[in-house]
Amino acid sequence: MAELIVMTQKNYDDLKKELDYLVKVKRPEIIERIAEARSHGDLSENAEYDAAREEQRSNEGKIAEIEYKLKNADILQEDTDTSYVHLGSVVTVYDEDMDEEQTYTITSVTEVDVMAGKVSVESPVGSALLKKKRGEKATVKCPDGTEYVLKILKIS
Repeated sequence: MAELIVMTQKNYDDLKKELDYLVKVKRPEIIERIAEARSHGDLSENAEYDAAREEQRSNEGKIAEIEYKLKNADILQEDTDTSYVHLGSVVTVYDEDMDEEQTYTITSVTEVDVMAGKVSVESPVGSALLKKKRGEKATVKCPDGTEYVLKILKIS
């Protein structure tokens, strides 16, 4: 059985929009470039043809990936309750070991952007913070077996 992929309605809609673009716009553009490159003759030494075929493989892989995510989507209703951490929460925490504050946005696996502070509900940090309340401490269990503690300062 396929694994369900937790996401918000907005994320689902964004994925549908991206899929629509890849299928209806990008796919025909790539096919046109392949046909153009093919018309130049010998394909064995045609870098333009090779590049277009590689782009086609990449695009088709992306299409398959998005179709899989949409097919297995588990859409959670957006929750505006700020009394506990849930999908969509923006959480400010204090890392006792590093002696610093950090802010994380709890997202679905399809929206992760670690550099922007967006962590998945399935990540070690996201899963440790889920359902915790302001003032509580969350123990983050790292893949290497180590642990560290985050104190929740603010939830918005």
